[in-house]
Amino acid sequence: MSPLPFAKHAKIVKHVKNDEFGPKPFPNSKSNLNDAVITAAQATITGWPGYSPTPLISLQTVAKTCGVRAIYYKDESQRFDLKSFKALGGAYAVAQLVNAEKKAGRDPSKLIVTTATDGNHGRSVSWGARLAGCRAEIYIHKHVSIAREIAMAHYGAKITRVNGNYEASVAACKADAGAHGWHIISDTSWEGYRDIPLLIMAGYTLIGQEVINQLGDETLTHCLLPVGVGGLACGIVAPFWQQMNEKLPSMISVESHMSACFLESIAAKTPTLVDINEETLMAGLSCGEVSILAWELLQPSLSHCLAIDDAAVGPLMAQFADGSIAGVPIEAGECATSGLAALLAAKHDPDLWQKLGLDADSVILLIGSEGATDADVYAKLTSKGSK
Repeated sequence: MSPLPFAKHAKIVKHVKNDEFGPKPFPNSKSNLNDAVITAAQATITGWPGYSPTPLISLQTVAKTCGVRAIYYKDESQRFDLKSFKALGGAYAVAQLVNAEKKAGRDPSKLIVTTATDGNHGRSVSWGARLAGCRAEIYIHKHVSIAREIAMAHYGAKITRVNGNYEASVAACKADAGAHGWHIISDTSWEGYRDIPLLIMAGYTLIGQEVINQLGDETLTHCLLPVGVGGLACGIVAPFWQQMNEKLPSMISVESHMSACFLESIAAKTPTLVDINEETLMAGLSCGEVSILAWELLQPSLSHCLAIDDAAVGPLMAQFADGSIAGVPIEAGECATSGLAALLAAKHDPDLWQKLGLDADSVILLIGSEGATDADVYAKLTSKGSK
């Protein structure tokens, strides 16, 4: 019987234990994502108009049926007006870039920022560009929905759709940025490109810090982290590791088996490109290459990597929406279901449950990374999932 009998559970397609993981202090002096960078980002963002911490919700029914002490869900659907954790990263990087332009005596209205996106990151960059007074050029691939395209254009961005997958849109963005002198605002780092992704990850650390503040004396044992290129996961890991050191909870990455670049990289012990042949419903997790900057922090701190299928996405979205999961309705987008989907799938596999160290004393954090960032997709999936 399923821990949630009304939920169709996901299948864990692949599991990798990280042999490099072990208790160790936070590498503050060696990490780019250090105290100073984290503190500066959090101080800036908490001063933005309309800022308030997003809710941390106790999923008591799920915890009871899974046989663990507690499960907490960080609800990023209420992050500013963007309904996604991405609001914290791209917009912060744009703001810092514009501030640098102003200090140099240059007109920020002449500045053009650009990025490739599945939707949420581009929305943050577009929103941030409007707030900061510069222009945005956004690149999307052929699978990005029209609604997400419209949402970005709403903030004044120019949208270019590329016939190909996410990596194809990244390539087009890089080529045009080089040709026109635009500033790339990417959450993926590569050789010679680290400063902007670092700012984006620093913005995400506010999520982890809020969770620490909200938990109070409660001590986490496990965190299930949605992983695309790795930026969000770093935003959770960094403040936790920074404050807990050797007592860092078991940090477990969750990906789609169609784009499990972190899992394959951990298995190979080196960043490994994954060719995406099929798109997952969890669009924000459809990334074939890890961010090198994120790899440096996650490679020594992830304990396990899980790759799941899409079977539970619609059903869990519907059950969040109707209050079955939390006792109150929660607007959970596709990627926001990944942590719970993986947890429920692990519950069906006693051997894996034991390998992950889950038991009656476990206190688990799930990241609700997004809400209904595409109203049409959300309505379609929740409708199907409720049947």
